[in-house]
Amino acid sequence: MTKDALKYLLDEKLKLYNQTSFIKDDPVSIPHLFTKKQDIEIAGFFAAIFSWGNRTTIINKSKELMQLMDNAPYHFITQHQPKDLKRLLNFKHRTFTADDLLYFIEFLREHYSKKDSLEDAFVKGLNKKDATIENGLIDFRNYFFSKEHLKRTEKHISSPVQKSTCKRLNMFLRWMVRKDKTGVDFGIWKKISPAQLICPVDVHVARVAAQLHIIQRKQVDWLTAIELTAFLKTLDPADPVKYDYALFGMGISES
Repeated sequence: MTKDALKYLLDEKLKLYNQTSFIKDDPVSIPHLFTKKQDIEIAGFFAAIFSWGNRTTIINKSKELMQLMDNAPYHFITQHQPKDLKRLLNFKHRTFTADDLLYFIEFLREHYSKKDSLEDAFVKGLNKKDATIENGLIDFRNYFFSKEHLKRTEKHISSPVQKSTCKRLNMFLRWMVRKDKTGVDFGIWKKISPAQLICPVDVHVARVAAQLHIIQRKQVDWLTAIELTAFLKTLDPADPVKYDYALFGMGISES
């Protein structure tokens, strides 16, 4: 397939899948339950972190957590009393346990006591001249685990240093940074450019990208995400990860 033909295909699939109808069956539906910026950030962060496995389960567990936080996650995280945390002790999603949840809440409580937005946690290590978000992701993980924590909790926040695709964090960043007329992504963060984003890569995206000969790597790792995004930038340098909709949609609906 020629590059022009490939761009036409991906643009058509983008139009098909980047629709508000996409929201209800995707974890992005969780932050769409809210209107306050910090609620959107927190709900989106947890929904993204929970995003491995069955999407229905991810959505249900995310809603369960939001309900435990009185459907006001920012208020709960910043204003809770120690006794309020007891209701969280039975929460579990796959390998994400109450111990992990309590650390996440403590990190967010402390962060929001100093900063107005979670965006600041991702731009601490980022230079505006950086071609990608890589340094931001590396520094975010270091910042996230700068408090005393259980070693096991570290598996829930990935980093390019570990060669991970960082799919969940890249998806969260897409939600927060991208903005277009369809309104699936929020575009509420302005300190990170859409051009710096890395395409979220899971098994579905990797399979379709390989079938279309967009990527050559056999391993699915950080370098695969970089390779895929570099190609997508040749199609749209300003907003390469919009094609995540096309690749993911084809992987889920057309496989």
